[in-house]
Amino acid sequence: MRRRDRSRTPIASLVILALAAGPARGPLLAQAAAQAAPAKTSTTTSGGPAAIDGGWPRAYRTPARALLLIYQPQIASWDGRERMVAYAAVAYQAEGADRPSLGTVRVESRSAVSVADRLVRFSPLRVTETNFRDLSREQLQDLVAELDNGIPDDERVIALDRVLANVDKSQIIPKNVEGVKGDPPVIFSSTRPAILVGFDGDPIWSPIERNELKFAVNTNWDVFLHEATRTYYLRNDRMWLKASDVNGPWSHAGALPASFARLPADDNWKDVRASLPGAPPSGTGPTVFVSTVPAELLLLKGAPVYAPVARTRLQWVRNTESDVFRLGASGAVYYLVAGRWFSAPSFKGPWTFATPALPEDFRKISLEHPRSRVLASVPGTPQAAEAILLAQVPQTARVNRRQLKGPDVVYHGAPQYEPIAQTTVSRAVNTEKDIIKAGDRYYMCFQGVWFIARGPNGPWEAASSVPHSIYEIPASSPAHNVTYVTVVEDNDDDEWVTFAAAAGYTGMMVAWGCAVWGSGWYYPPYVGYGGFYPAYYPFYPTYGYGAWYNPWTGGYGRGAAWYGPYGGAGVGARYNPTTGVYSRGAVAWGPNGARGAAEAYNPRTGTYARTQQGAGVYGSWGATSVQRGNQWAQTARVTNRSTGTSTRVTQGSGGGEAITRRGPSGTSGIARTGSGDIYAGRDGNVYRRQDGSWQKYDNGSWGGAATPSPRDGAAAPTADQRGAAAGSETARQLNRDRAARAEGATRTRDYSTARSSGDARSSSSYRPSGGARAGTARGGGRRR
Repeated sequence: MRRRDRSRTPIASLVILALAAGPARGPLLAQAAAQAAPAKTSTTTSGGPAAIDGGWPRAYRTPARALLLIYQPQIASWDGRERMVAYAAVAYQAEGADRPSLGTVRVESRSAVSVADRLVRFSPLRVTETNFRDLSREQLQDLVAELDNGIPDDERVIALDRVLANVDKSQIIPKNVEGVKGDPPVIFSSTRPAILVGFDGDPIWSPIERNELKFAVNTNWDVFLHEATRTYYLRNDRMWLKASDVNGPWSHAGALPASFARLPADDNWKDVRASLPGAPPSGTGPTVFVSTVPAELLLLKGAPVYAPVARTRLQWVRNTESDVFRLGASGAVYYLVAGRWFSAPSFKGPWTFATPALPEDFRKISLEHPRSRVLASVPGTPQAAEAILLAQVPQTARVNRRQLKGPDVVYHGAPQYEPIAQTTVSRAVNTEKDIIKAGDRYYMCFQGVWFIARGPNGPWEAASSVPHSIYEIPASSPAHNVTYVTVVEDNDDDEWVTFAAAAGYTGMMVAWGCAVWGSGWYYPPYVGYGGFYPAYYPFYPTYGYGAWYNPWTGGYGRGAAWYGPYGGAGVGARYNPTTGVYSRGAVAWGPNGARGAAEAYNPRTGTYARTQQGAGVYGSWGATSVQRGNQWAQTARVTNRSTGTSTRVTQGSGGGEAITRRGPSGTSGIARTGSGDIYAGRDGNVYRRQDGSWQKYDNGSWGGAATPSPRDGAAAPTADQRGAAAGSETARQLNRDRAARAEGATRTRDYSTARSSGDARSSSSYRPSGGARAGTARGGGRRR
């Protein structure tokens, strides 16, 4: 699609106009055009954070110098999150005309989603139907040309939340991943300060060069063994604890052995050396829970503090960062972690899986509740359906098969492959790479790209196809995540191939009608010996860091600091097979854990990015050989990255505003201030909501839509029944579109607010200001 000639600058990228009651009285759009050239853009921050997509409606000048006002599209369908059909009301005012013509268009477009930026791109766009009663053929051609080709590429965006509000959630049918488990992990609870030290199996101890200390490689905590005294040491920030058994009990360490001062002076030990000699004892120290199996910590700040949940029997436990509710004053306790609900008679357990049998009250939690994020994990809610939809949105990249070089593959010893149960393929076990042997070929999935080779050591080249047998790998296998990376496009005559990675590649999948974190299976790591350091190749765990769903990123966030200083269980150190040494604290398991930063982490590749849910799949590739499919969102002009706003106002040559958010002052008629609450009826007519009723635009003026006549003895029709002229179905559709537009606008504004306040990455509510309005604590909503 061609880019717009910059001499045809849009009158405004966000214009809030609505047609006033009564007939149109004045060439106001034409007046605006006269003021608009030459034009320049500026940024305004009035009225709070601007909508991330630039707002609606939008005005442009056509090739024939007409003025075009496009109201927010009403999404009719969004097949596979790749193809969109929408209707929109449009105002067209020819140059010199004293009033605009209103009509509707039906458009079809391919779509691309950047979940991280909450934007949907509709391009290329094609007008498939127009309904204008008083435009000539030439004027219709002018209008269609502007819609098809005139709008700049980087303005063909709409906020993801506007689209999600339009999508019919009843049409989203969950396809649960077979074999995902809901077995409860070990759940510790405490009402006093505590930490959970999780090991990925029995502790694996590695020597430290020229030192009598050893360190545990399979935990994200700094745990040391002083062999001379057989004493274990644990670092908790600047506090040091010690024990004679790794399982405890732990107490203040006092003076540390001199060996700590002789730790290598490199980045591997930077955090440890900075904590020496340790903070003086303060109180009794935290309770230390140690587990060698998947576990979670439910930590309360004192005895439970309950807050009633409006219109339900539920009591929210508000003095914990975990998501915990109780049914009544003394009923069962419900704890949500990793997208799964567990229940117990008390905080001491025993815990059982509860997602399939949640009380109906959970569906009644309001969006304004400080923990409304839990709605995404309540089967049957619109929020759960939406989370599933987002989990299915692919992250794509075009790969140049000639330029892209496969990564180095290093095995610990000779290549070892083990059969994968229920399949005909096998996987490599003694390398950090995901390599599958299918027939006589080897397939490696690395950072969302498939490579192929004739032997286990390569040479590797980008694959143009992947055998079906690989996609039969079950959830019980640690290689299951590669089944979410597919080849979506290939042309034998083209050097490029397109790959798509769904959220399951980085650990998020669908089960029980919800998007959950992890498969629920425990995958034992590979541990190999034979050199100075043991080789340790772990897999991402489902439990071990209090994973919770973030409604603003469509992904999962990590737990609190008491799960460890490096973000998640089992990865305090990562073995580098090329150098044969460890990088400590270099990576962290979890959806967004990387040394405590809010970043995405691809658990099998060490890939980082700035947001959650797979956005980091292609984040480390260069733009030359791998072109990321969501890169457009990072360069779109609709968002001003430096200020966090996107409002632009077109100014005339004298610097005066041509059209602002409120419209030109002192005017009346079609450009009077309004909310842009104009709609396209599926019957081809244009409607608006006025004084509780629908009005139809006809021959230059607004009139009341046909009102059904009541039968004898029947009650007078309500405002909603005083519907559209085309009948009750049109009225129902308009009501749905109106409700969706209002909800989408609220959500878009809420996200802009959350983003501008820095809360979007850690929000615990679908309404960022909801908890504050209610006067309740935000709980776990802030960064840990």
